[in-house]
Amino acid sequence: MKKNTINPCYIITAILLFFVSACKKETKKEISDLNKLRKNNNTKTYTVTTLDSIRSINFITRQKIQEVLDLSSLYLDGNRNTKIDSAIYKQIQSYFDSKDSTVLHPLFDELESLKVKKVKVEQLEVFKKIKTKDSVKDTTNYARFNVEYFDNKNNSLGKFDRYAEYTLKSHPVKYKKEFKFYFKNIYLSPEKDSTSVGVIK
Repeated sequence: MKKNTINPCYIITAILLFFVSACKKETKKEISDLNKLRKNNNTKTYTVTTLDSIRSINFITRQKIQEVLDLSSLYLDGNRNTKIDSAIYKQIQSYFDSKDSTVLHPLFDELESLKVKKVKVEQLEVFKKIKTKDSVKDTTNYARFNVEYFDNKNNSLGKFDRYAEYTLKSHPVKYKKEFKFYFKNIYLSPEKDSTSVGVIK
């Protein structure tokens, strides 16, 4: 009786098909993620009830910072002179209260100098600072967070502590009082002569 043997060619073909299939799935995932990133914007509004939750404020702030950093690394990775680059830059600006380009310089300079390709936001906490000038108190919102940078081979470039200053602006939607989130500054340390209140972890 002849033994049933499996032709080695079949095994090699099966292995090759498996790797090709895996590569295609990975490519589709990357394309999907890139398309999702390009559609990120700052159009969403939040109700008073939503903003009353500490967890929600932390989640929203962390999400916004991550989106800005992802878009920034994508923008810096391009030629910066195409229509797509211009569209990405406008997306980044939509997250900011001011359209002053100098606000983005500290962020862009750091990402460029370290040749960052990916960023991960961790350990975020939001808090307020009260500034007093001419007996007038002004409250400013800050986020303290940790960022880990990665290169094009997904190797860690290090972890860094950073700050962002943000504001919530009234933005009525269908006669309801809702708010939009905007950054005033990013990668900027709070002033030392102010008083910290309401630290939220």
